[in-house]
Amino acid sequence: MDLFSPLFYIISMLKADLHIHSSYSDGSDNLEELAVKIKKAGLNIIALTDHDTTDGVLEFENLLPPDTKFVYGTELTCLTRGIKCHILGYNFNPATEQLRKLIAKGKILRCKKLETRINYLKDVWNIELTKEEKDWLYSRRSVVKTHLANILVNRGLANDNVSAMKKYLDGIKTGNTRFDGEEAISVILKSGGIPVWAHPLGGEGEVHLSPEEFLPKLKTLIECGIKGLECYYSRYSMQEIEFLVKCANENNLLITGGSDYHGTNKDIPLGKQNIDNIPVEAEKLTILKYLNLL
Repeated sequence: MDLFSPLFYIISMLKADLHIHSSYSDGSDNLEELAVKIKKAGLNIIALTDHDTTDGVLEFENLLPPDTKFVYGTELTCLTRGIKCHILGYNFNPATEQLRKLIAKGKILRCKKLETRINYLKDVWNIELTKEEKDWLYSRRSVVKTHLANILVNRGLANDNVSAMKKYLDGIKTGNTRFDGEEAISVILKSGGIPVWAHPLGGEGEVHLSPEEFLPKLKTLIECGIKGLECYYSRYSMQEIEFLVKCANENNLLITGGSDYHGTNKDIPLGKQNIDNIPVEAEKLTILKYLNLL
């Protein structure tokens, strides 16, 4: 693109964040609060990617300023041929019956995991939740470990949700309560969406994979049908990002990027897509051009 073209400067000014969570899963902001913060952050293109649910996308779309481009999203917790991973789904039709059934199954799996964790707290730590606390947890559209940790913090049992999870919850064996990754990828594709491997080198608090560990897993995920990689991510160095971009280009995968914003539940600001907070031009996220958003 011509550096002196007006279009170059328009694209360069665009700010995108395709990995954002609300209180519909484990973010602290409700949709109204999140819409205000997105506008304040100057984001032009965003995706709501709550864990294992699509419930918020239709409502959220109506809360955003008309000049904000919005992509339907979700983040599915998967086990794919023995690989624990998160699969982002973008631009799907949320009314697709297969997707609705998958999300409903996911809620059952999460409730099963929650019940195991509640019993563990009672049996091992002698911490019994009140009826009000249980009712609140089971009312969540997508209940996660962070919700339990916040209750423990509110009780004064930990200073923050990270230390609460580490002390009380990380040792619990809940069995496999993840989606089958191949099924999740297939359903996203059948609903008109794009399946993307989220934070493929490792997510929040995880040890990052080396290239030798990553490449065989990438091969497996490609065989299962992923169409993109989340190359730009708030916890990745520029060296890691360059490696992921190279892998995406070599395998004809779309490139995405996002902060993994969770409000006060994680110390990640909206729009951050690398550890140094270096601005990332929207045109580097090739999924945006694919979706005709640039």
